[in-house]
Amino acid sequence: MRWPLPGSSSNAATLRAPRPRRAVPLSLRTGGGAGCAERTTNACSAPGLLSELKLAVPWGHIAAKAWGSAQGPPVLCLHGWLDNANSFDRLIPLLPQDFHYVAMDFGGHGLSSHYSPGLPYYHQSFVSEIRRVAAALKWNRFSLMGHSFGGTVGGMFSCTFPEMVDKLILLDASPFALDSNELEHLLTYRRRAIEHTLQVEASQKPSRVVSPAEMLQGFLKNNSHVGEECGELLLQRGATRVAAGLVLNRDRRIAWPEHSFEFVSRELFVHAIRKLQARVLLIKALQGYYAVRRENDANREPLLFMLATLRSTLTERFQFVEVPGNHYVHMNEPRHVAGVISAFLQSTGRQPGYS
Repeated sequence: MRWPLPGSSSNAATLRAPRPRRAVPLSLRTGGGAGCAERTTNACSAPGLLSELKLAVPWGHIAAKAWGSAQGPPVLCLHGWLDNANSFDRLIPLLPQDFHYVAMDFGGHGLSSHYSPGLPYYHQSFVSEIRRVAAALKWNRFSLMGHSFGGTVGGMFSCTFPEMVDKLILLDASPFALDSNELEHLLTYRRRAIEHTLQVEASQKPSRVVSPAEMLQGFLKNNSHVGEECGELLLQRGATRVAAGLVLNRDRRIAWPEHSFEFVSRELFVHAIRKLQARVLLIKALQGYYAVRRENDANREPLLFMLATLRSTLTERFQFVEVPGNHYVHMNEPRHVAGVISAFLQSTGRQPGYS
């Protein structure tokens, strides 16, 4: 299941995204280790890939992949719930080549280590991972680009460490998840999260092995917004081949997003946004998601509140753009968002034509 996000509203003007500028292919080079970062070249993966990274953390390592100029302004890319760093393989080659893009796998996802036994996967834990990655790469200030759940984690980080974030790009994502639709469920979520973790830890059942075709079919069934090509791309990093087929890499303790989400009140949301120093670009897919759970997608009022707060608080530092496409538009049709993102990254002030 994927985490959605508040999207757009009928009261917000629909803006046509500019056509993306065709990017010059990124140069392929290797780089030395930064801090506790281990680099390996991988010329056979996404176009322009610089290197694969393994960043040491107390429970193992955080895996990541890097594109672009290592001397360029850094951009950390954060994937959605149960996805992985391959989420950005089709988008980053279309972006300006003079930036340094690093896409990480959150703990328990992709090629990153699972958390140690007994440690839960809470929202704050993922926020902490961003700080660890920044320390490993020796980044004092950088930009964040997050899809869905990754955008919400990036939003919390940007308000917690405001001096570290230059720009925040939200791809069909919200900087926070409001508790508006969830108050009566919050204690239930916390109970289920604990019970699920205990059940997984007590289970001796091995990971299920399936054929590549069966795994892809199941993945697409559970992720209706993902096209077949993009599903294959995510499974390249999200599964491991064994003798009898494929097994998923993700930690089975990670289940429903609402078990890990930190839902915040409107008062806390307003307070947090006032702390934000970054410029923010929120790209809403017109056929995307509008809430953490599909049952709440029809209620757009929380989104309207967030947009109004972002506009009134950040003024010219906030841009909101709607694009055609679904929740995975950055993968399925990356050119629909590449131009908007490129202009935002390269801008130093407010761009005309954006709200």
